[in-house]
Amino acid sequence: MPEHTPVPTPSADRAARPSTLLPGAVHRLVEVPGGRIHCVEQGTGPLVLLVHGFPESWYSWRHQLPALAAAGYRAVAIDVRGYGRSSKPVAVDAYRMLAHVADNTAVVRALGAETAIVVGHDWGSPIAAHSALLRPDVFTAAALLSVPYAPPGGPRPTDAFTRIGGDEEFYVSYFQTPGRAEAEIEPDVRGWLTGLYTGLSGDTLAPADHSGLFFVPKGARMADRFPTGRLPGWLEERDLDVYSAEFERTGLTGALNRYRNVDRDWEDLTAWHGASVAQPSLFIGGTLDASTTWMSDAIDAYPRTLPGLSAAHLLEGCGHWIQQERPAEVNTLLTDWLHDRR
Repeated sequence: MPEHTPVPTPSADRAARPSTLLPGAVHRLVEVPGGRIHCVEQGTGPLVLLVHGFPESWYSWRHQLPALAAAGYRAVAIDVRGYGRSSKPVAVDAYRMLAHVADNTAVVRALGAETAIVVGHDWGSPIAAHSALLRPDVFTAAALLSVPYAPPGGPRPTDAFTRIGGDEEFYVSYFQTPGRAEAEIEPDVRGWLTGLYTGLSGDTLAPADHSGLFFVPKGARMADRFPTGRLPGWLEERDLDVYSAEFERTGLTGALNRYRNVDRDWEDLTAWHGASVAQPSLFIGGTLDASTTWMSDAIDAYPRTLPGLSAAHLLEGCGHWIQQERPAEVNTLLTDWLHDRR
């Protein structure tokens, strides 16, 4: 179990300030080999590192930080490199998986801890899984939300995504060319985020097709298939204020560069092709999330790929933004699982 580290080191305490968005939490910047990582921290106890996905920020864990703190944990949500107040390297290859694992490891050390439990959602899920895979000495357990674990390997990712798209273009392929997706998103960041959040939410997506948003017809934009109308129940205007303000300030290039490293990851992780994550693990997904339906084979393979799995929970009627759509259920599942680790 991660050691109790209630007092941050002096370097970790640099630039610490109370959060105006989340009472009781503290913002701080920590130094990592690639620059700096912005953290939002609440509570004392064993360290739990929370890693967000695309296109989000530390704020996507706003419901989990106080719940984990109340349960006796030191919960720390980061802005992944390229997001928010964390560093945004210029080079595309600075966003490879190995760099994210190095960031997570350095954050744990900067916070004065030797080990941590890592929790990830969306892109944060594979980042959390690979942190556990590559650094089992640091990450003693991993909880994965929405995106199932699939071991490195298989066909070259961009080749596989081209085949998936068929006559249209799969969204990961659409994101590959620097500047292309940015040109669609950045003229109306708030509108684009609203469409994506709404289109992948359980209470607002079209029941007959929860995957159409991921395919772009030739000559079209991804946003052309976004729904219009009411916001999903979990998303308030003030939440959109937070997300859109961050991306209007930073742009989307750093966030999109994660997608532009899938082939580099495939090459970097050759030695781990087919490898399982042995540490205790947990999976939580939504039944209406395309990630869980497309990757159902990965979930079926968990006895081999996640031999330490405690449980795989699929929340009925839930979409992609699981810890925001169903915060109470996710908090209960996480805290019960964490208590079992003590």
